[in-house]
Amino acid sequence: MTMEPILLYGFPAGSSMGLVAAFERLGQPYRLCRVDMLAEMKNDAYARLNGRQETPVLITDEGRVLTETMAIAGWLAARDPERRISFEPRSPDADRMLQMMAFVNTGFTAAFSPLWAAFEMENAAPAVLSVLRDHGRKAVKERHDKLEAMIGNSPYLAGDHLTLADTTLIGVARWAEFHQAVDPAAYPKLAAWRRRVEAEPAVRFAQAIEDGAQPIGSGACLGHVPLAEAIQRFGS
Repeated sequence: MTMEPILLYGFPAGSSMGLVAAFERLGQPYRLCRVDMLAEMKNDAYARLNGRQETPVLITDEGRVLTETMAIAGWLAARDPERRISFEPRSPDADRMLQMMAFVNTGFTAAFSPLWAAFEMENAAPAVLSVLRDHGRKAVKERHDKLEAMIGNSPYLAGDHLTLADTTLIGVARWAEFHQAVDPAAYPKLAAWRRRVEAEPAVRFAQAIEDGAQPIGSGACLGHVPLAEAIQRFGS
């Protein structure tokens, strides 16, 4: 069976927004499936697609289910012969891209876990919320300090064009603002990078999609598949 791949992306403020931008920038036909992470994800039906009840999820062009951001990014890179979102394998730029992606997808993203826990436990004891928020802000600051030091002089995280390194970070970078975890002015390199990446057409398209709009993109996106249909067709 061959078909267009389907990316299941989460809202609000899902990290998977960046993968929507990556698909759009790649320019090959794809479809999307919208998942309300607060209402549609933590249930047995969704677990048929992803037992960890998370986004993103990719239904490949062969109908296989693939989860985890790094795995989906690797799938995209392998289908990028024009190197629109990646680099030639084994090149220094490719190594740099993978290094930045790994940092973002592990410690940087995980640093927000206490803040998200506090957000989801808003009725917990004030002392518990205070500990979670204090720990989370310290962890996020420490990771921001490290990221700021890692950003080089190139326009993007791994070279002179938007790559999977940038799309991996852009969906997560706005979490600091959401949680009021750090002062953006303390990270001028990161702030400049965000302005540059958020102006990219593919990223503007992905943000509008997440907001529920129907933007005119490159034409590669062939529309949305309802979540119930995706579960019925591809859930194990």
